[in-house]
Amino acid sequence: MAGKTTAGPADDKLSKAQMLGLAAMAVGVLIIANDFTALSVAIPAIEKDFGVSLTTAQWVINGYAMVFGVLIVTGGRLADMFGRRLGFFVGAAIFAFFSFIGGVAPDIWLLLASRFLMGVGGALMWPAILGMTYGLLPESKKGLAGGIILGAAGFGNAVGPLIGGVLTDAASWRWIFFLNLPIAAFGVLVTWLVVPKEEGTRADHKIDFGGIAVLSAGLIALLLALDEGTDLGWLDVRIIGLFVVAVLALTGFVLVERRAGSHALVPRDVLENREFAAAALAVLLMSALFFAALLYLPQFMMKRLDYSAIEAGAGLLPMMGLFAATSFIAGPLYNRLGPKIVITAGAIALTIGMFLLSRIEQSSPYGDLVPGMAVLGVGVG
Repeated sequence: MAGKTTAGPADDKLSKAQMLGLAAMAVGVLIIANDFTALSVAIPAIEKDFGVSLTTAQWVINGYAMVFGVLIVTGGRLADMFGRRLGFFVGAAIFAFFSFIGGVAPDIWLLLASRFLMGVGGALMWPAILGMTYGLLPESKKGLAGGIILGAAGFGNAVGPLIGGVLTDAASWRWIFFLNLPIAAFGVLVTWLVVPKEEGTRADHKIDFGGIAVLSAGLIALLLALDEGTDLGWLDVRIIGLFVVAVLALTGFVLVERRAGSHALVPRDVLENREFAAAALAVLLMSALFFAALLYLPQFMMKRLDYSAIEAGAGLLPMMGLFAATSFIAGPLYNRLGPKIVITAGAIALTIGMFLLSRIEQSSPYGDLVPGMAVLGVGVG
């Protein structure tokens, strides 16, 4: 079992246990990232099997992403309190169990419920994986930890549409869910064997239930307003009401956290950190662009270009392949050039990529998609 690591020359060479632990963390990141993208090419098949509209079927992706996004802060806090290793085990168990339920779901509603609960598992796993990855490495190799996380996430997102397309065409979209079971089991087994057990801080902190409730209400209201606004209209009283609830709840969250002291879900110094806020906003905007493209590009290929699920998955390679490749070098670039240059270059590429994709028309051939996808992939990576 690997012990604690400290910076120094003797730590430069990683032990077998550390390398196995890093492999387990990469696998954990891979299944979470893969699950965001693998179902993007299976949406038409789900629509057909359950006889539902695209608006309903897309919640297979939206529901998972929404719950993941709402609860990830809570997942990080719980990992700090009760131990990252335990947080990973509990999250992986939830993720795997509801993957199985999603795979055997007889109707769209049980499928959607399972996807929401898979989001809970993912939100517990992700911060625990991040913490354990950095904890496995000495100070001199922290950049490597970032590269591993970014690279595994990029690779998982990249292969997701291919895996989803192959399974949907060759067997059924249900096997996308079943595939999570052995991968999750491998990650848990290796983590159990090689990642050292650490003590949480449960004695010093309480769970900030008020912060969790207010933050969750605000984010859910905001996401529902953004999702339903295109169908109901942005001036619909229900959409306006959701935006009002979101603003009030998120404002209230800041006030609740300031009064929570050491028990706060998000500590005061984090809330007041402008650099952190700017980074969070950048991730928010980047994710909005990326997942919008990820949802609609396969739809265009399958419904306008008559591609199969496998062909649509392969058709995303210019974006997903460059995303994965760029992710692997993003960590070293960050260390060498600094965050401002890297993030600015990425933002410029995102802007150009989405502009190119916005020029696509209903009759456009596949070749017209490639430049926009390629530039967008580099920007996201």
